[in-house]
Amino acid sequence: MQTSHAVPYFSQFESAHLVAEFVAGTLSAAKDPKWADSGAVSPEEYEFWAWRTCGLACLKMILAGRGLAVPPTVPLAEECTRAGGYVRHADHVDGLIYGPFADWIAERFDLKATVHQDLGFEEIAEMVHAGGLAMLSVHAWIRWPERAPADRGGHLVLVTGADEERLLINNPSGLPGQSQHYAPICRADLDRFSARRGMLIQPPVSATPAPEPSS
Repeated sequence: MQTSHAVPYFSQFESAHLVAEFVAGTLSAAKDPKWADSGAVSPEEYEFWAWRTCGLACLKMILAGRGLAVPPTVPLAEECTRAGGYVRHADHVDGLIYGPFADWIAERFDLKATVHQDLGFEEIAEMVHAGGLAMLSVHAWIRWPERAPADRGGHLVLVTGADEERLLINNPSGLPGQSQHYAPICRADLDRFSARRGMLIQPPVSATPAPEPSS
């Protein structure tokens, strides 16, 4: 059985079409022409958060998919920090910290999420078939599934679909036209990239699966 949900795509970068240049290092995120759309006060503030908000990009996708207002990324990051989902330091951020994040989105957006430290393919697919979604920790190289990652985890993607042998993911730092929206990941590739940590996002009341995307 295949199930997929109609979830709009948000990149963690404002200019999703420039992600290939950002991750290759040929273009600084501070040069993103849409940086101000993030709500940052400067290109430097935007760049600081752009590399660290994959989880918030997933949250924005969930909100949009449920017809809720989608706040800009940097004010959202600041609010998440106040709630304990991030701990900001001068040059880095600790997080996303799942427990405080799950509490925050429950109170702030009425989204129920359960935190899991051993989250496998079957549990994720079951939640998707039930009308929910999943935020899953994977290695960022999942944008290139043909590569061998050095480790697992460290980057969050949103699982939007599933069948018996693969998941569909919206990847906040996926490559345009390749691995951003409804990117298929087979079981074997998931095992190579996934840290098996993440959150299951419970379905809204009266949720029904959406039709399979055409691409």
